[in-house]
Amino acid sequence: MNTRERYPSDLTDLQWANIEHLFPQAKGKSGRPRTYPRREIVNAALYLARGGCTWRMLPHDFPPWKTVSYYFYTWRDNGT
Repeated sequence: MNTRERYPSDLTDLQWANIEHLFPQAKGKSGRPRTYPRREIVNAALYLARGGCTWRMLPHDFPPWKTVSYYFYTWRDNGT
């Protein structure tokens, strides 16, 4: 469950329910569950797109910028 305050760019529950299936739920390379929820990574990418800021200016209540950029580019490159 997310405890941070909502940003205007965050997905609503209905929006997430409609697109959640598009984002792979694979485990990490070591087989461990992911540290950050996919929805938070998508919300962070939407924040960046809407706000026009750089990766390093991502607020600290999102996953680390390196994590968000890794998933963004991985999903972009694999067609997600």
